[in-house]
Amino acid sequence: MPRTVLTERLGIALPIVQAGLGPAGRPPLAASVSAAGALGMLSGLGALSPASIRREIREVRARTDRPFGVNLLLNAPPDALQPRLAACLEEGVSAVSFFWGDPAPHVEACHRAGAVVLACVGSVGEARLAAAAGVDVVAAQGWEAGGHVRGEVSTLALVPRVVDAVAPLPVLAAGGIADGRGLAAALTLGAAGAYVGTALLLAEEASVHPHYRARLLAATEADTAHTRLFDGGFGSAPHRVLRNSTLAAWEAAGRPPPGQRPGEGQVVATSPRGPIPRYRATVASLDVEGDVEAMPLWAGQGVGLATRVRPAAEILADMASCAEATLRRLGGGARPPADIPL
Repeated sequence: MPRTVLTERLGIALPIVQAGLGPAGRPPLAASVSAAGALGMLSGLGALSPASIRREIREVRARTDRPFGVNLLLNAPPDALQPRLAACLEEGVSAVSFFWGDPAPHVEACHRAGAVVLACVGSVGEARLAAAAGVDVVAAQGWEAGGHVRGEVSTLALVPRVVDAVAPLPVLAAGGIADGRGLAAALTLGAAGAYVGTALLLAEEASVHPHYRARLLAATEADTAHTRLFDGGFGSAPHRVLRNSTLAAWEAAGRPPPGQRPGEGQVVATSPRGPIPRYRATVASLDVEGDVEAMPLWAGQGVGLATRVRPAAEILADMASCAEATLRRLGGGARPPADIPL
């Protein structure tokens, strides 16, 4: 793979960063992604105490000596976010990725601790604000992305606009990128790498419930829905999920508002973190028991390209080799790898 400003900045071999995957992104996955040459990211930290976060960071470090980071949500109250961020910085993580809010109040503290700051945005306006705040990398999230979706513009249209808006900051392309052709496309659009989520849910190391994984394997790009149905810590924020019985029943009832939805308040599953009522925005991780099919099954439109469960290292190696072959094949029709600016 070509070196880019992203690989240089982060000290990684592959221009790929693991997207936030909630409690599916625990130490085994983050460590495996980093050991394979990309940047692994611990996620789902909002449900953990600072002491638990420290343990998870130390577990990743025990598994790999490569750089890794953490994904933190900015919609948490300051008295909840600050102790968690402090624990991450005191443990010396290489990078902090912020999502769903303004990273400005936290950039200086991250830089003092030596951490690279990434901000995931959904529009050119957000990208400019993140750049003005002093972040080091901007991830431009297109509408195709799985999970919570910040904007309403496709990856293909958004990425070059963000690249132009924040130059010379490196930009990650996010949303719909699930194989090497998508990575090659991101690089030709001017991005310095890709932010990959859905494809890594099929990594053997991801903490994903077997039913959720089976649905991902069977799904195509036509099986996702962009909706505001599942709520929780994000309020009524838009998101992309696989279609399931909860979504079908709500649509059949005429899409009623919260408080009037079919089966509202019914507990459909449980986890060590507590009961999971229908419509709760959570992740069907390995430790969930119950009617997993009724839960939100997060997936981006690239899900049809993710067709096998295998180690994260294999997913990433195939992505990198396919991207390199695609760029070579395109030749003069796309920016050659050697021309990607450092």
